[in-house]
Amino acid sequence: MCGIIGYVGPREAKPLLLQGLERLEYRGYDSAGIALREDSGLDYVRAVGNLQNLKVAAGRNGSVARHGLGHTRWATHGAVNEQNAHPLTGCDESKLALVLNGIVENYRELKAALEADGHRFKSETDAEVVIHLVESHYDGDLAAAVRRAYAQLEGHFSFVLIHHDHPDLLVGARCQTPLVVGVGEGEMFLASSITAFLPHTRNVQLIDDHEVVAITPEGATFYAPDGSIVEHKEIEPIDWDDESAEKGGYETFMLKEIYEQPEAVRETIGDRVRHGELFLESLGLTELEVRNLRRIVIVACGTAYHAGVVGRYIMEEWARLPVEPDIASEWIYRNPVLTKDTLVIGISQSGETRDTVNAVKLAREGGARTLAITNLMGTQITREAESVLFTRCGLEVGVAASKTFTSQVALLSLIALQLAEVRKTMEPKEMEFILDQLYTLPDKLAQFLDGDHPIDDIAERFYDKSFFLYLGRHIGLPVALEGALKLKEISYIPTDAYSAGEMKHGPIALLEEGTPVVVVATNTHVYDKIVSNIQETRARGAHVIAIATDGNEDIQHHADDVIYVPRTPAFLQAALAVVPLQLLAYRIARLRGLNVDQPRNLAKTVTVE
Repeated sequence: MCGIIGYVGPREAKPLLLQGLERLEYRGYDSAGIALREDSGLDYVRAVGNLQNLKVAAGRNGSVARHGLGHTRWATHGAVNEQNAHPLTGCDESKLALVLNGIVENYRELKAALEADGHRFKSETDAEVVIHLVESHYDGDLAAAVRRAYAQLEGHFSFVLIHHDHPDLLVGARCQTPLVVGVGEGEMFLASSITAFLPHTRNVQLIDDHEVVAITPEGATFYAPDGSIVEHKEIEPIDWDDESAEKGGYETFMLKEIYEQPEAVRETIGDRVRHGELFLESLGLTELEVRNLRRIVIVACGTAYHAGVVGRYIMEEWARLPVEPDIASEWIYRNPVLTKDTLVIGISQSGETRDTVNAVKLAREGGARTLAITNLMGTQITREAESVLFTRCGLEVGVAASKTFTSQVALLSLIALQLAEVRKTMEPKEMEFILDQLYTLPDKLAQFLDGDHPIDDIAERFYDKSFFLYLGRHIGLPVALEGALKLKEISYIPTDAYSAGEMKHGPIALLEEGTPVVVVATNTHVYDKIVSNIQETRARGAHVIAIATDGNEDIQHHADDVIYVPRTPAFLQAALAVVPLQLLAYRIARLRGLNVDQPRNLAKTVTVE
């Protein structure tokens, strides 16, 4: 989604803003721009398309400005053109500029009132109402004008403003979308993601919803809605180094992150498993409340939803609780039945996925217990849920999620074991065995990634196919769903994913001679059923690519190609079986000459509905 970067300090702002925007590219965008405070007024450069277009345009203008804003836009209101690109300006273009991420829901009413007062709008965006609203309230105090304007806004957004009459000052505010302060030495940053200023500082201050923040080179001042100063805002160090935001020698971020999965899962498990015992942080429930649970609902979107489906199989098996995974964007409009003995788990890598955040908020308001699983501290979902458990993946830049999926599956497994332990639905010896196997999962991921597999050869033979079908059963179904999503989003090949048992109810009609069918056929109690489904596809001329468990020679009699993954208990197989599907999608996309880190039309963090 849209990216924001602001800077005040002693250095030239333009190169810092462009660098920050470059580091925000992974969020997805269709236009970009910067505003610089020059002595004669604010100076703007905007461009449509790739950030390189903005760099070329900005390069034509020399600047020694030490104060400015930058923005990457992902269009929601208004066409993709320079007119709608940010920074947006008020009636006096030389004075005031704004960048905004999110949606202003009541912009029509506000715009009508502002136009009646004589304000002239130049874009089709909802965001432009904010700058005119601030302009209407401005009487020399920019922070006060922002507070008054903020009180009239509805929606979910974050924004930052610059005013020519206030050298070395930026003012920002947030409402349910990301904005964070970067604290440097004699310089300050405001950005929608820590990555934007990570090369320059790892010290941050978090902005709460409804707060207004004003930054100067000397520091940040936080204001409550009533205008009072918020005291004691801690400066928190972030333990990412700059190298974690770079490719580390890999050709793309996605490939780097695929190969980071062993370490990501190892960190997520971390000290939560020691010597066959589980030491998971609190779920936010007492033991009595855990025993009294009657239902779990998992709400998520995209890859996180697929992890949630894995969680359903694991929790129902180990904790003996009914579990309903649901797509957050659908669930929030279903008028769901919620009770105090329902636990709603919201999964969001970024912690800012709008539909998932809304679902957790709805669940809490409806009286259910809420737990968030996310990768980032201080994000919106952590503010909405009663309790939070973090995956510990580090930064994930590639739009197509990889290490966050496997880490989410690992953490859901730990939650399932915690529930089972309290509810006494697993024998202690079985739990100890599963914990031991879970502890070795990172080593098995590394073993696969370091091994030799026919993935490159398979990709070479099938990268130009016009359709793929993915099949799985039981724990293999969400793996198939995730594998198909990876292929669709980075290679743009039409791909369908189905429960193998449902194939005869429609998708089998799509099969013809040579159709590639990817089947998750690891060792589970439904293996024989999967083999029957494989035979049905081959009878129609399909070419079967199977993901199987090491040592299973039988599968070679049924599949045309086999990719083996290390042996592990059935309910832990999802984290292993998905990795060859990630790599297969990756190799196919690269053979098609595509940008896997920034797939068309996609964004890393979906902060709007």
